[in-house]
Amino acid sequence: MAYKIKEWADISDDFDGSILLGNGASIGINSSFSYPSLKEHAVDNGLLVENVQKLFDHFDTDDFELVLRLVWQANRVNLALDIKDNATKSAYEHVRHCLIEAVRSIHPEYYEVEDQLANIASFLKPFKTVLSLNYDLSLYWVIMYANREYNGHSFKDCFLRGEFDEDWKRFRESISIWDRKTTLVFYPHGSLVLARDVVEQEKKLEARGGDLLRSILRDWETGDYIPLFVSEGTSKQKVNAIQNSHYLNTVYREVIPRVGKNLTIYGWGFGEHDAHILTRLANSKVEKIAVSVFGGDQAYCTRVAQMIKDHVGKEVKVVFFNCLSPGAWNIAT
Repeated sequence: MAYKIKEWADISDDFDGSILLGNGASIGINSSFSYPSLKEHAVDNGLLVENVQKLFDHFDTDDFELVLRLVWQANRVNLALDIKDNATKSAYEHVRHCLIEAVRSIHPEYYEVEDQLANIASFLKPFKTVLSLNYDLSLYWVIMYANREYNGHSFKDCFLRGEFDEDWKRFRESISIWDRKTTLVFYPHGSLVLARDVVEQEKKLEARGGDLLRSILRDWETGDYIPLFVSEGTSKQKVNAIQNSHYLNTVYREVIPRVGKNLTIYGWGFGEHDAHILTRLANSKVEKIAVSVFGGDQAYCTRVAQMIKDHVGKEVKVVFFNCLSPGAWNIAT
């Protein structure tokens, strides 16, 4: 069976509910995001020493955030109890250094992607909800750019003064002449802009001096914060990590099931390691899903259609569109 791959303009009027962004969206902005994994990058560049590699092996994970959090907590406990333990302190500092250097070397600067932000903002404005599985800063930069336009549309991530608001649904309401229409933005797998402090409180970090990426890395270097994102692992491991975070668990339990009747998926590989997202969508009222396709890949279409049927439901209508269509993501109309 050959699937028809449409242009975005042909279906966009029928898809204005929610959109889910995968790593292909970030790669479309900058090819540096095409790295296989942060841990693999660290290994390939000789950043991980043998004893730290043992931590990843012991906990059976490739998730930098998890390993960093575990050794961070152990180090904090030792400090509180005045236990001298140079090995734990050294491991924490090394994992932290590896993560900082990996992000610093991979992540593009703002000026490298700035010229694409307007197109992406125009693409995202019609949606009521944006869910990004990417933890890089590109979407956050889009939000900041779009909100500076003061054109009657606002993107809101439901954080106030750095803290996530439990009553996130109220942000859909217009509260001023500047936001007659609102799009809510969530990060189901976390983001570089989100962090935990020393007592496990979660917050959104702020830019100081106008450079968000450098501000985030400086906050990590202080040892007062660790990042809040799920970078790698199996679907089960990711769910476990999600359940250990109040913000991530709220998005997983409350937001994903409320995507609405239509959902657009852009740049997502539909890997088994993210099957938990599809399983959670089975609890929604979604009736039709539009999925972006690169290069007319029929094998991808076949696999996606089957995964949606298996995990979400056979009654869901699936349509495919060309990811390089005019008006789609960062492609100019």
